[in-house]
Amino acid sequence: MSRRRILIASPIRLNKDMLALFLQSLLRLRQGTWTCDFLFIDDNDDAASSVLLRQFSDAVNEEQVSRVTFLPGRLSKPTYYRDETTHYWNDELIDQIADWKDDFIAAARDGHYEALFLLDSDLLLHPDTIESLLASEQPLISCIFWTKWTPGSPELPQVWLKDHYWPWQHPPGDSAAESEQVRLLEQYRTPGVYSVGGLGACTLIRMEALAMPISFRRIPNLSLWGEDRHFCVRAASLGIPLAVDTHYPAFHMYRESELVNAQHYMRKTEPSSNAVIRVPDILVKRAGPRLVLSMSAANEEGRYLSDALLRHREYIDAAVVIDDGSTDATADIIHDRLQGIPLYYVRNERTKFTNEIELRLQQWNKTVQLNPQWILNLDADEYFEDRFTDQVRGLIDHSDAHLYCFRLYDFWNETQYREDSFWQAHRTYRPFLLRYIAGYPYQWNEMRQHCGRFPRNLFDMPSTQSPLRLKHWGWARESDRQLKAARYARLDPDARYGWKEQYESILDSRPRLIDWRETEMIDAFTLPTGTIEITR
Repeated sequence: MSRRRILIASPIRLNKDMLALFLQSLLRLRQGTWTCDFLFIDDNDDAASSVLLRQFSDAVNEEQVSRVTFLPGRLSKPTYYRDETTHYWNDELIDQIADWKDDFIAAARDGHYEALFLLDSDLLLHPDTIESLLASEQPLISCIFWTKWTPGSPELPQVWLKDHYWPWQHPPGDSAAESEQVRLLEQYRTPGVYSVGGLGACTLIRMEALAMPISFRRIPNLSLWGEDRHFCVRAASLGIPLAVDTHYPAFHMYRESELVNAQHYMRKTEPSSNAVIRVPDILVKRAGPRLVLSMSAANEEGRYLSDALLRHREYIDAAVVIDDGSTDATADIIHDRLQGIPLYYVRNERTKFTNEIELRLQQWNKTVQLNPQWILNLDADEYFEDRFTDQVRGLIDHSDAHLYCFRLYDFWNETQYREDSFWQAHRTYRPFLLRYIAGYPYQWNEMRQHCGRFPRNLFDMPSTQSPLRLKHWGWARESDRQLKAARYARLDPDARYGWKEQYESILDSRPRLIDWRETEMIDAFTLPTGTIEITR
């Protein structure tokens, strides 16, 4: 039995991180009963996206399984803008999209394809999407996806029953529409194939529909806005039934902040291990090291850096270390202890810690250049309890995990940590291990001191509390405490960035100390809000 030939067509205008996910999504589609070619329009205004798209094209064409071709884009590009609220369209843009989609229809007819799959490039597909659409035997059918069209609004599908977007948009008090909306939302969350009056963005058009005079161009005597609505009205008038398939919902990358959920969707819908997936080298190469240690260090000779790196090297895949103006043997320690581990070493001739945000941003930017899958962000005087080495891979293998938080214990000598009203970092969980999402709009707390080692909006994504404990040795020697007390008195004399009482308690002669037990499980507590603890 011969397999059906399908043309997958899409106009593309995306940042490179979203585009990489889109292309990966296409290549993991299961092709049991069909083969495909790709037809793209490169409408990118980001040169990096255009380069990635062409690299993808070259890699696919070299395999000689599918063919990638391009239609010309716009010479002059009307302004198109998207932000965290919505996408901003105008008539000129919509008319251009309609023309392109009609060009795709013509290409499918001229190429004698058995179906055309029109796909917006900000959608990610389940591997079984096209097999399911073909199995429906519907001449014109969309795969469902759900979108919060404005922040805080409920998720709604891209299909509707009639008019502009009924019943999703209706006059207040329209009880019939409200009842129908509730019924449809429940129905569309149930796997099946259902008749609709309007659809778009993720649509399979079979040969029998392609043979008819379908088109996305405006119908002159209709004021409906959007090319998909005119397409659906024209199809209905031609007697072509419209349907939606809800078996395998697609994911809509409507905002850059959706990248966390987009990555999660890709992991949750990953094909089985025995599936044959075609992923060109260019996309494989975009996946960086699995676990990267990110660290800044300064004059660490004779302190804790050597021991820390010997422990870290047991489980990391690469390391990024900023040597912040060291004048001792810190550089030699770093290179010696991490020998054989991919190391990205950066030396600052002068320290940047006087303006900590500058140092932390430098550390972050150098780290994410590797496109790591996970970032373990530790200071030079920190390392985990022994069992972390055996358990960390289990943490990062968990597909639902995005951010791990741990308790940090401030050691005051070699065997005891401090616990009193000013020193209780171990009673709350802080982020140290992050799944990096390229393209996510990370935001920093831009303070000269105590800015945090990670962006401040990490908790916009799901976090997990781990029972594993982190040891902080930066206060364990009397000499260290004296130096740090003097440093904070110099850098933050008015305690604008820290906690005045905690500064003053650094040199307490009789602090309350607790014996450390390597196997002890300690209950977690939550610190009162409004205080910032020193962890460096």
